[in-house]
Amino acid sequence: MPQASDLGYLLHKHPDRAQSVDTSVGTAHVFWPESSPERATVALLLEVDPIALVRGKGGRDSGFSLAQYVNDRPYAATSMLAVALSKVFRTAMTGRCDARPDLVRQPLPLEVVIPALPSRGGPALVQQLFGPLGWTVSAEPVPLDETVPAWGMSPYCQVRLTGDVVLADALTHLYVLIPVLDDTKHYWVSDDEVDKLLRAGGTWLAGHPERELITRRYLAHQRSLVQSAVGRLAEVDDADPDQLDNAVVDDTVSDIVMRTPLAVLRTRAVVDALTAEGARTVVDLGCGEGALLRELIGDVALTRVLGVDVSHRALRLATKRLRLDRMPDSQRARLELAQSSATYRDDRLAGFDALVLMEVIEHLDLPRLPALVTSVFGRARPTSVLVTTPNVEHNVRYERLEAGSKRHADHRFEWTRDEFRAWAGDVAAEHGYTVRHLPIGFDDAEVGPPTQLAVFRRVAT
Repeated sequence: MPQASDLGYLLHKHPDRAQSVDTSVGTAHVFWPESSPERATVALLLEVDPIALVRGKGGRDSGFSLAQYVNDRPYAATSMLAVALSKVFRTAMTGRCDARPDLVRQPLPLEVVIPALPSRGGPALVQQLFGPLGWTVSAEPVPLDETVPAWGMSPYCQVRLTGDVVLADALTHLYVLIPVLDDTKHYWVSDDEVDKLLRAGGTWLAGHPERELITRRYLAHQRSLVQSAVGRLAEVDDADPDQLDNAVVDDTVSDIVMRTPLAVLRTRAVVDALTAEGARTVVDLGCGEGALLRELIGDVALTRVLGVDVSHRALRLATKRLRLDRMPDSQRARLELAQSSATYRDDRLAGFDALVLMEVIEHLDLPRLPALVTSVFGRARPTSVLVTTPNVEHNVRYERLEAGSKRHADHRFEWTRDEFRAWAGDVAAEHGYTVRHLPIGFDDAEVGPPTQLAVFRRVAT
């Protein structure tokens, strides 16, 4: 059981000293009112510099002396607090802690207190946003003036969140939802905000019951940005945008499983299988925009990762979303991107320990599938091959998916469990591999899991 003072390792902030960090909106101060094995409290205080906000980074001034004090710049303190959270706890938010890696994904008994949080929706909205993420929520409205009860309540709430939550997840919840509650930002919202939202909410946003409200408010109700975000959420969860509400709640399934998007469960299953296979070098064939690559490059056990896709646009987006230009040299040296087709011979795919085809085969016309098998199993011949594909039997659990239709408009086919097993068995026998099958997502007793995974291993000769 971790000690409370271990929080300092995860936050990368030493409990014995206060720290000050310059941000674009002022100075953020981090200090520890208490730190012991039983209880530790870290406080974040943001000291906003309104003059610096008006002057901007370039230090330019407008034409009159009062311009630094009289202006129409919105003073959105919650948005500024989110900026400070990201700057001060950036590494902790990504879930990285070299000193205590055992704690990174471990739920901790956390308590978050925000003395005054504006909520355009009142206390009920605070519950709607934080409750589904595993928090016990207390949100009490703050009076406009305690000495004048007739004035009523202010739009502010005193918020207390408690729960056993992974620290990195807790930080992303706050980073996204604090400005969402206020429904305003202190800066112009551009295309980059979509990337920020999906990066921060990648493990929980797609499965949140209020994801549409969160997306609209975070992106300042800009229709084009909202449409882009909704489309990308649909892509990572393998559903059309108008089918994002297809999930069916089953009381027999744990809340954690039901709240976790299928895309996240799929990625975790692939990474776990690669670890079990002992892979050190991996090809992500059909890598798309880099969802799996982001997880692979974060695994220091992998010495070489190659992302391959037929789409130049997808690789360009992967470059942007993986932030290759800002990636540490140690990570960048292990990652390569290449344009190629899964159905053509490419010698660059040879010599790897493992090759992953995650949600790829169903996008090929069935007559082209043998060419992929020859390219991967006959020529590249990695030690292990991992293939995931939808289980069409599970489609009946998606209430808004019409009978007989596929989960995604570009799917050329979707197999039953028996069909997938038959194909995988034939491939393994023909090319000298063994194969085992694993479920991804809730393994329904009647229709099986939503996604099926086949792990091929080459037979030693």
